[in-house]
Parts: sequence; structure tokens; C-alpha cells
Amino acid sequence: MKATELPRLWRGPSWVASSVPRAGRETNAPLVPPEPFAEKQKFGACLGMKIQAQVGSPGVQLAGLSLPLPPILSLPVTPPPRSPSRQGRDFSFDDCGRAFTCLPVEEPGALAEALVCNLDSLLGTMTHRLCVGSPPGVWVCSTDMLLNVPSAPGIDWGGFQGVRVIAVPGSQAYARNHGVYLTDEQGLVRDIIYKGTEAQIQQCARPDGTVPLVCGVVFFSSDAAEQLLATHVIPPLDACTYMGLDSGAPPIQLSLFFDIVLCMAGGMTEEDFVKGGSDASVRSARSVLWTALHTFPLTCIPSASYDYMTTSATLLSHVFLGVAPGCVARPQSHMPLCPRQQPCLLEDGSSVTNCLLEGAVHLAAGSVIQHCHLQGPLEIGPGCLLSGLTTGSSPALRGCPLRDIVLQGHHIQLHNLPCRVFTLTGRLDDWQVRMGATYLNAPWAEFFCRTGIREGDLWDAEMPRRSRCLLSARLFPVLHACEALGLEDVLWLLAPSVVAGERLARWRAAAELGARRALFFLQGQRKVRRVLLGRQDSSLLPLTRSAVHEGYHEAMLGTLDEVASTAGDAGIAARALACIADVLGCMARGEGGLRSGPAANREWAVAFGLLESGDIAGGVRELAAERQKWMSRPALLLRAARHYEGAEQILIRQAVMSSCQFVTVGPAELPPLGHWVQVACPARLDLSGGWSDTPPITYEHGGAVVDVAVLVDGCRPIGARVRRISEPELRLVSLGGTPRSEAVVELVCRDLEHLQDYCQPHAPGALLKAAFICTQVVQLPSQKPLRAQLREGFGGGFEVHTWSKLPHGSGLGTSSILAGAVMASLYRAAGKAASTESLIHAVLHLEQRLTTGGGWQDQVGGLVPGIKIGRSKAQLPLRVEVEKIPVPSGYTQTLNDHLLLVYTGKTRLARNLLQDVVRNWYARLPSTVQNADALVSNAEECAQALRQGNLPLLGGCLDRYWQQKKCMAPGCEPRAVRRMMDALQPYVYGQCLAGAGGGGFLYILTKAPRQKEALHQILAKTEGLGNFSIHSIEVDTDGFSVEVVGCDQKDSAHPGEGRAV
Repeated sequence: MKATELPRLWRGPSWVASSVPRAGRETNAPLVPPEPFAEKQKFGACLGMKIQAQVGSPGVQLAGLSLPLPPILSLPVTPPPRSPSRQGRDFSFDDCGRAFTCLPVEEPGALAEALVCNLDSLLGTMTHRLCVGSPPGVWVCSTDMLLNVPSAPGIDWGGFQGVRVIAVPGSQAYARNHGVYLTDEQGLVRDIIYKGTEAQIQQCARPDGTVPLVCGVVFFSSDAAEQLLATHVIPPLDACTYMGLDSGAPPIQLSLFFDIVLCMAGGMTEEDFVKGGSDASVRSARSVLWTALHTFPLTCIPSASYDYMTTSATLLSHVFLGVAPGCVARPQSHMPLCPRQQPCLLEDGSSVTNCLLEGAVHLAAGSVIQHCHLQGPLEIGPGCLLSGLTTGSSPALRGCPLRDIVLQGHHIQLHNLPCRVFTLTGRLDDWQVRMGATYLNAPWAEFFCRTGIREGDLWDAEMPRRSRCLLSARLFPVLHACEALGLEDVLWLLAPSVVAGERLARWRAAAELGARRALFFLQGQRKVRRVLLGRQDSSLLPLTRSAVHEGYHEAMLGTLDEVASTAGDAGIAARALACIADVLGCMARGEGGLRSGPAANREWAVAFGLLESGDIAGGVRELAAERQKWMSRPALLLRAARHYEGAEQILIRQAVMSSCQFVTVGPAELPPLGHWVQVACPARLDLSGGWSDTPPITYEHGGAVVDVAVLVDGCRPIGARVRRISEPELRLVSLGGTPRSEAVVELVCRDLEHLQDYCQPHAPGALLKAAFICTQVVQLPSQKPLRAQLREGFGGGFEVHTWSKLPHGSGLGTSSILAGAVMASLYRAAGKAASTESLIHAVLHLEQRLTTGGGWQDQVGGLVPGIKIGRSKAQLPLRVEVEKIPVPSGYTQTLNDHLLLVYTGKTRLARNLLQDVVRNWYARLPSTVQNADALVSNAEECAQALRQGNLPLLGGCLDRYWQQKKCMAPGCEPRAVRRMMDALQPYVYGQCLAGAGGGGFLYILTKAPRQKEALHQILAKTEGLGNFSIHSIEVDTDGFSVEVVGCDQKDSAHPGEGRAV
């Protein structure tokens, strides 16, 4: 384990989730006694793990293992994919990885007979030797090593507290490239020295001349573990969690030993420890760790020996033959052997594990067979490893020169097709060497000459020569067009040239099926270009799934990168980025967590910055470069997908902000200093068409929404007021339900840096800060300080008060209408005037700058009086056109008598809802495209019903609208709401949750007029509804009002202010 790696047991769930399902036995052996931790829930999965393992003949198989396929169906040597990144390297000698590598060991005392893997050995060693007598705490152990501990290590746990490390005695020569503990006579660690000088290492030497080497075993007492765990929410250590990183915390890399454990070393001072950090963030993290942990004593026990499980050829003897240097020799095991097998055929120094050998199978010294069923006569020379071979492979092995080779059979799954693939390499091959490399222990040139295989058969012409190595070579066939492949299809690579010539054609024929598939995906790449560049409403998701399943995801990603960077259109580029997010999501194969989540990790900041500056091609290239670092496991793939959706949102914002050209601001009389400009706005009901106003749907498909401006319980519930003040500063005040309410949030901004977080929706006062910037009252960025801008432009600063009587998540368009109120009052207070049409588009601009996204229907509903339909065409720049809907005489009062609002008592939770809808639209799911058509057509039918004054027809539109909302955003109907709607159904023409759904207000169109009290009684008798309330609404035919009033407005009455919802 590298010094910078956390051992895998510290991150238990990540590798346990990919463990080998092995039947026959269940091991329930936590690394620490589980009882003391029953109450310590916060330690989670680190406290103990249940490992289910199973043995099966002919070998151990990783469930669900699937290998990535190259453009032709021949397999590179690349080992099967696992959870990588800081969890150990791929292991070339066992498909199941180091933790589940089987060892030639028997457990005579076990309750059930089973194979013993390295994890079994580690758990047994930890549980029955190291952990015996230990107090409650957390053990950390690497699975990249073979650990050997004496049966009675003699560890004294009496009165122990703090942290204890297990050391391994080693030579001073070995210590020059390793970590060493410097301890005192009592075993307390004074320092940890990595790659020290000869003098430093000599200082660590014990009386016998050995030094205590660092190995991957550490014990944290419960107190120490709790203190360490508590630091994960403290900056900058919050960046050690992916939620912290993806929320914008700068990344930080820490070493378990040289950052966490070292702070407890007795010879460390705070100054030396903190200064030892590689950069400012690590130094800051070290300061936090020092404060949390330095008082815990750190002791060292030299009571183990170990050997790292590397990919070098020496591992054959270290692991499978049981002769690791410095370790107690593990017994060789032949389990099980056929009774007719003669032991004399197995030379000393050979090993057989989990095999059935029938007949004369001669195994030379230094060779290993595991998980095989073979029939003699067979001669297996020295230096070989055979694994995963069945009895059907035996005829092909006879007569083959088996010496210094590694021959393995692998079970893989190609979509729903199970396959068996064989790989063949030389024991002396270095898999990653580019120059002077060998294959089958001989130079590549010799191999090409002997077999007739050409370099172009193994690597694409586009692959740089420096990248061509054994790991990336397409050597091993996976599928043949008309017959099954067998062991002979790789063994011929060992044969002399006369035999090789007969097999070369078959080897190339196996690639022919791959060529056909390659042609299929080549035309698929053309389809991607055609659909995206032609703005077609065809879904690319089925092709994406196929490409991922068949291993063509890299080709798909390359095509999407090309389209995004060369289209010259932000809309096309945004959809291409969304498709890349879909590819990454499919590659996660349903694992790794939620698809939606934060997307502000600083690793992506350069790419985002290029997109924000308008450099789409450069941004796409930077995104692709960063993406390569996030491809290794499902959790990273999903996080990368979220950031691609974040990049797509940048381009959507730029497209929507084209609506700024429809914002016209003229001069107006500047109100006197200290005089309030007050704006009061109605709420809005969306009667049909919502979601069609949401970007990018609104400018790619076109939208239409029918809205009604309404008074709630007789008053306009949303408002803002602004006045100029003499001090050159911004006072931002959020009130309760009325202008006379107490302040809930109050901020004072005196510098431009106080406005920098205007684009973070959850930052205090973000909407008001964004309003100052979007109205150009304040210029940001600017070389001129804020105070100077305010003094020169307006003779002082501004004070802004906002209020809303509606509960959070009401679904009545509060935030957008409030933004309109703030901008209207701010324009007027600054001596400017803007039309209602300008305000509608200005709010669109503000919400994009605020990064909340959203459509245009809320501000249309709240800023335009009465009943109207808003429309947008499928084009950019985005322009919203509003048509007032004429209704028959007296029909407005009829609506007032038949419309009611029911507060469901459920806060509308729309988190990630917008992301899901936009994702489905960009994927052009047929249901989403058809639903977008239906939303627009239903809005036009709703408008017609209103013109006719037909209540039943209007109610039918409301019911259809609710079904369309549920189709667009599944899960937006809570159970309590469904029960409420069922109870009301006999008494209404139609009903629908306002806004996106999920809670908030339900509006109903009753069959009989003035039914507020009657329906209240019905709902009161309905079980499971919770805290509901019913409110009257009236169509507001006057619209929002702008008033310039005197300085004493704070004490004046506000119409309806006592009737807050």
C-alpha cells in the first residue's frame, strides 16, 4: 500500500459491494467485537461487515463480471474492471482481486469445509490474534497484503487508549524505500520516517538490527475514532467526502499514516506537523487533525510479517506456493485430488488448490494450478500458473510447451450472453512497458514474425505508439461468427509458425463478428450526428444503452464530444452534453447512488469557466479531459454525469438570456430620498400547460400556459418595497408575512465581494443581490467599489424589504413573482421604468443568473392581470407573448365562486425535479415528447373552455393537466394528496396541485358555488390528511400595483395583511 492510500477496510462498503458471492459458507466476523458498538450508529459500515462467500467448482467467479470490449471482439489483457481509485491496483492472477485470492491453506477446525481466501486469512488473523482483548474501536487493515501474526502475539491491551499501529520487522536496506516507525523504549511512536537517510533509519533500529516497518494495520480506540469522524464536516476536511467536493470544496488528498497517524507521534510539535503539509489546504487540514487527535497516545507493536501482493512473477511463489520471505510457511494444500492421482506426479515446490486432477497430470516445481478440472496425461513445466480451466481444455493442452506461462479461463457476460474467454501471457512479461516489451517472454517482433499477426490487428492506427502495450492489445477472441471458441484459440499463439498459419485465419474470423458490430455502431455514430444536428425528436437513449453494453461507449463519447464542440450552437451542444451524461449514467449500471446531486466540484471549474465565457469548443475539450479521471467506478461516473448536466445548464442559461433583448428600460422620475416604492402582487394559478414553459423545452418545442392572477383570502400575498438611503450601502431585509412583520433575515452589503454569492440560490439574500445586478443598479464585476458606484449613481444606497404570506413550497409561483416585484420596485426607486413585458423577460434573466433555472409562467401569472395564455415559439431568442383571454360577462365572478385553494399541509419538495424533467427531455423519451405536445394542446383547449364559460369543460382540462404533470414528473403526488383528491372527486369538475406538484396548494373547481365550509367538513372526516386548510381565491383583474409613498409607510396599514395563510 502506498503511503498516500487509505487501506481498503477503512472504506469497507466500496469493496464489500463487489465481493465474490461464494456459496457454502457464511462468515460473520467483524474486525472488532460488535457488541460494544451497538449504540454507535454513526460509525456505519466501518464497524463490522458481514461477508458472504461461496465455493463452487470449477472455480471462484465474480458475479456480474463484464469486461469492456474493444472495437473488434477480441479481448485485451486488461484485467476485469473493479472499484479502483485508491482501493488497490488490478490483480493479474485472480479475477476476484487480492482480497478474494484463494490461498493454499486448509482450516481443519472450520465448521464448514470451504476455500480459504486472503480476506478469510486477514479476518481470522485480526479476529483471533490481533483483536483478542482489544477495547471497542475501529480496526483498519489493507487487503493488498498477506499478513502473518504469531498465534500468541503478546499484545497488552490493559488500560489502552488512543491509537495503536502494528509494525513489521524488516531489514534496514528494505526500509530505504518504505516507511519506518521511530519509537521509544515504551513503544510510543516518536516519528514516522519515509524513505529516510541511512542515519535516520539506523536511529529506528532495534537491538536485533531490524526496523519496525509501516504496514496497513491500525487500531483506533472508540474515543479516537469518534474524534476523527467528527472532523469530516470541518473545512477543509469536508473535501474528503464527495458531497463536500461536489458542493465546491477544494479537493484535498491526505495520507492515513503521514497526515492522520503522524499527528499523534510524541516527537511531533504542532508547528512542525502543520508546516509539513504540501500546500495550504493540507496545512489547514493538518491543523484541524492536530487539534482533534494529537492528545491521543500512539503506540507501536512489532508483531507481524507481511508480503505485498504485486503483479510481479515472484508472487507465484509468495502467494500460491507459500514461501513469502519473512513469513511463517503456509502449508501446501492439494484440495481435492482424485483418489487415483499419484502424489509423486506433483513435484515439491508446486501447488494445487481447488482442483480435480484425473490421470497422469505432472506438475513441475514452481508451478501452480487452481480452480481447474484437468485430465491427464498432461505435462506442465516449471513457472506456470493455470487457473479456471475445465476438463474440456485438457485435449488442447496436450503437446503444448507449457513453461513460464500464465493461462487463465474467465467467465464473462456480454449483455445477456454468458461467455468463456481465455487469456495467455508469459510469466516474465511486463504488462505496462511500452518500449522493449515482451509477450510470451519474447520480444513483440519475434511474436509477430512467428504468428503472422500484425501490429494493426492489436492496436488502432490512432493509438499513439507510446500507449501500445500488452494491457491494451486485442489479443484474445471473445466471439466467433458461427462456432464456440475454445482454449486452442489462444494456445496457438505458443505454436511454431507452421501451425500458427492454420489458426491465423480463424483468429481473424473471430474478429469478423466484431467488425459487423463495429459497422453497426459506426452507423450509430452517424445517427447521433444526424439527430443532434438536425434537432430531431428521436431518442438516443436505446443506442446509448447498447453502446455501453457492447463496449462502444468510448466511440459514442468521442462522437458526442465532436458534435458539442463543432456544432456552433449552444442548444445543440447542451443536448450533446446531456447525452454524454446519459452515457456515463448507463456505465454506472444502476450503482453509485442518485443520478441527481451537486455539481460544483472545483476539478471541473476550468471547463465551466470556458463555457461561461462562450468558448464552447474549449469547454468541451476540457470536460473530456477531466472526464477521463472519473471513469473508474460507478460513484465517480455518476458524479461526472452530474457535472456534465451542470455544464449543460450553463449553455441553457446562455440560451435563455437571449431574452434580455426584450427588456426595455426607460427613464422615470427619481423618487425623493427615503420614500418607499412599494409593489404588491397576486399569486398565480396555472390551469394548463405548465412544464412547456421550462427551458430548454420552451425554446426547442414551444410552450403554452394558461394562468390566472389571484388574490388569496382577499389580498395580494407577495410584495416588495425599496427606498434610497443616504448611506452608500445595500440593506436587504426579508420580512415575515406583511410589511409590518419582524425581519427574518437582514443583511448589509458594503463591498462588491458581499455580492459575489448572488448565483448561489441558498446564500442569504441571493435573489435580492441578483436583482441589483440584473437591473444594472450595481455593476459586477467592476473595478469601481460598490460604495463609489452607489454614491456616484444614486447619491446613496438602497434598502429593500420583501415579504410573502404564502408558505414555502406553495406551488403558487412565489419566488418568480417576488423577483418581479423586487425588480419593478428597484427600477422605479432608481429612476427607471420597465413595462410588464420587460419585467417578464427580466425575471427570466434574473433566474438564470441566480442559477435556479425555471420557466416563464410564474411571472406571467403574477404580473399580468386576470386570465391569460402565455406562449413561446420553438426558437431563440426566447420571447414570451401574452394574450388575455376574454370570458363571458359574469364568468369571472362564477370562477370566484367555484374556485378554492386547499393547503395540503405538505411542503412541496421539488428538489432535483427540474433536473429529472430536463434529463428526460434531452433524452427525448417518447413519453416526454408526447406529453409536451399534450401540454400545449391542452392549454389551447383550456383557453377555449374559458372563452366559452364552460365549467365542466374547464374541469376536464384541469384533470388532464394533473395527469400530464404526473407523467412529466413521476412521484409528484403524495399519498395524503391522493386521499384528499379522492375525497373531493364527487364534488368537483376538476382539480390539480399547483405548480410542479408534490405538495403545497391543491386548487379545485367545485360543481356547486361557495363550497368552502361544506368541503372543510368532508375533509375533516377523511383520515390521514394531516394539517390542511381551505382558502378563498378571486381573480385579480387589476394586476400588480406600484406606489411611491412617504417615509412613514412602515407604519401604514396594508390591505388584507391580517389574513396570512
